Amino acid sequence: MSVVGERLQPTLFERGRAGRGGGKIPHAPQGALERIPAGQRRRQAPALPELNEPEVVRHYVNLSQLNYSIDNGFYPLGSCTMKFNPKLNEWAARLPGFAQLHPLAPDEAAQGTLQLLWELEEALAEISGMVAVTLQPAAGAQGELTGILMIRAYHRSRGALERDEVLVPDSSHGTNPATASMAGFRTITVPSAADGGVDLAAFRAALGPRTAGVMITNPSTLGLFEARIGELLDDVHAAGALAYMDGANLNAIMGRFKPGAAGFDVMHFNVHKTFSTPHGGGGPGAGPVGVGATLLPFLPSPRVLREPDGTFRLERHGERPTSIGRMRSFVGNTGVLVRAYAYIRAHGGSGLREVSEDAVLAANYLKHRLAGTYDLPYDRPCKHEFVAAASTIKRETGIRTLDIAKRLIDHGFHPPTIYFPLIVDEGMLIEPTETESVETLDAFADALIAIAREAHETPALVHHAPHPPPVRRLDEAAAARQPNLRWRSAAGTETPCPD
Repeated sequence: MSVVGERLQPTLFERGRAGRGGGKIPHAPQGALERIPAGQRRRQAPALPELNEPEVVRHYVNLSQLNYSIDNGFYPLGSCTMKFNPKLNEWAARLPGFAQLHPLAPDEAAQGTLQLLWELEEALAEISGMVAVTLQPAAGAQGELTGILMIRAYHRSRGALERDEVLVPDSSHGTNPATASMAGFRTITVPSAADGGVDLAAFRAALGPRTAGVMITNPSTLGLFEARIGELLDDVHAAGALAYMDGANLNAIMGRFKPGAAGFDVMHFNVHKTFSTPHGGGGPGAGPVGVGATLLPFLPSPRVLREPDGTFRLERHGERPTSIGRMRSFVGNTGVLVRAYAYIRAHGGSGLREVSEDAVLAANYLKHRLAGTYDLPYDRPCKHEFVAAASTIKRETGIRTLDIAKRLIDHGFHPPTIYFPLIVDEGMLIEPTETESVETLDAFADALIAIAREAHETPALVHHAPHPPPVRRLDEAAAARQPNLRWRSAAGTETPCPD
């Protein structure tokens, strides 16, 4: 049997055999069990499988090799920036002075970490053109909430309680309208124009005395830079509202466009994307937020402050009464922030600009390779990602984007993001990032072109893909609504499954 195998291997419970486990660990000292209060002892032994150590190791190695990661393949998930993460950053985050620092350590015992966080705030402010940055938010979505809460605090401080609406383009991340709703605002959706940008006439019609702010992703989730951004921001401020920029796509514009200088009042950074932290498993992440002068008084506390003598400290409770308060325990996901700091320092300003230039070049190269095979709904240069669609292929063959994504697995590639943004029929959002070679990009393009050909010549092959993987097409709705998280033995008894 191969390490991975052609099917999922048995669970540890199925592999276990009575009497096979243990034997290498010394027995407990005589009388140790008696020293445990009777009420704290188990009535019967736990129903755990018994295996020897090699079997356990091989089981989990097999499971790990069923996973896909950026370390073993191309990961073109649009809107996710699944770039390769330099191992240097992992080394930095694991340095004992950072990794073993207690979060409640006094300021004088945490000077190195506080200095790093202060310098990271300064670097992010420079990159974005913002006045100041908070590092507290633990993810991009929490960064969004932080920004919107500051916008709410700003209007309340002025007595403008009637401003209860937030404008959001229809190409936005789904977290944008959710964030506005969580903060107590009503979301107004603004349609896109034919070129993929915000419909300026519809935008102006939606602006009014009840508008608290707008949330714009630039470049958008269509991979397009908002060409009318100057007019949009002028209109927002003329209406007495504030402008929030979703910084999820910062990887496309570093060194080229500074949101703060352009007129945005607040933005968040997905530093775990743009500045390198391994994705997967739901975290960890970090979503620092930068603000202009208007929102500076409302930044979450505590911030890291630099004293005149060069030492660093955290703000004290109540030191800044206008703050919206704490968004997260301590000062944020420091391990992620150390990685971001190492990435920024390793690249420098010119290196970060090159990162964006290479990411944009890679996306436009792939877009050019797929032209003529897939539909390209927006015929203009993209930024770091682009949308290709299978509408024509579906009409001619019945093969859908989902089928193409599953067939890509057979070709050895992780599928791109599909059916997002929702405004593109049968869309695929493809983001190659700056870290892939032209040979990898060509191989990926060749695979997509070959699948399009298969859709016409052997549609059943595509429709029933993937073929080799041990798990093929899952009922995702049932998995979400009726998850099966328990292993059941042949005898019908149930035991929580540790896998």
